[in-house]
Amino acid sequence: MSMQISYQKTSNPKAKPASSELVFGHYFSDHMFIMNYTEGRGWYDPRIVPYGPLQLDPSVMIFHYGQATFEGLKAYQAADGRILLFRPSANMARMNISNERLCIPQLDEAFAVEAIKALVNYDQDWIPDGEGNSLYIRPFVIATDPYLGVRPAHNYLFMVVLSPVGAYYPEGIDPVKIYVESNYVRAVKGGLGFTKTPGNYAASLKAQEEAQENGYTQVLWLDGVEKKYIEEVGTMNVFFKINGEVITPSLEGSILAGITRDSTIKLLRSWNIPVVERKISIDELYAAHANGQFEEAFGTGTAAVISPIGELSYNGRNITINDGTIGPVSQKVYDTITGIQSGVVEDKFGWTVEVK
Repeated sequence: MSMQISYQKTSNPKAKPASSELVFGHYFSDHMFIMNYTEGRGWYDPRIVPYGPLQLDPSVMIFHYGQATFEGLKAYQAADGRILLFRPSANMARMNISNERLCIPQLDEAFAVEAIKALVNYDQDWIPDGEGNSLYIRPFVIATDPYLGVRPAHNYLFMVVLSPVGAYYPEGIDPVKIYVESNYVRAVKGGLGFTKTPGNYAASLKAQEEAQENGYTQVLWLDGVEKKYIEEVGTMNVFFKINGEVITPSLEGSILAGITRDSTIKLLRSWNIPVVERKISIDELYAAHANGQFEEAFGTGTAAVISPIGELSYNGRNITINDGTIGPVSQKVYDTITGIQSGVVEDKFGWTVEVK
């Protein structure tokens, strides 16, 4: 795709939040990227403009039929001044997988990465300092036809916004408490579970609300058919270390193929730590705990990177994992991935991309 990005600088720059006060998703930078799509013309008019509200007709299809996809990645400030992205091409490739399932036109992945780099470079002074802080990047596509009727739209917006963030969970790298959901269903094979689309997250809200009311940070979902096999946490893929082996649920169409999940698997294998992708039931986890073989549990995702799991609650049965502390494998994965992302650990996999 050969297009030139235009720039419009804001005349009213915002005050930046203090790095020590950052939470996740509350603040947004001065500019955003927008590009239009019209059927028969393709993607056009890529531009970086001041961050601000959109003017949309009340009947646009995103409001009524939910045709949208999104991604999440981060930019990091290295100690030597470089600005680094972590595997952005993988995010854009996954976005096109979501787009295909939602009948959204394919993006030029290389151009999308260049657009992200351009926006991050333009708003680079929004990258926060401080350990654990980063600039969260949210690319998304929405359907914009003013039309009431169930069909794929003919017009779309591809947009990117930036948000300086701290830790996703209040616990940070401390272990979280997870509620195992046995009533509600989030996704099934053949549906949208493997995509990043707003409906997946809307489907999880009721269970998450109830879990938080009972003192749990997140929900661990079981499969939607037998309600026995573990799938994923609402915002993370999950890993379990049992009797020396790390197990993560296999990708079978109902869970997201996480970029951090894939990075974790590659790291574990490079360290000769046994890791397998397979079905694993909640009963197997509880049996392993009863036998003293359940050693560690942790989630992986862009937002939290690594989040150790210290407690599971399933049908009134609570178990504590590794005495409620972070395990050595979880810590090593966290230190390595965040080290690569910030440029202090050698990137042997070629995962980081320099913005400038």
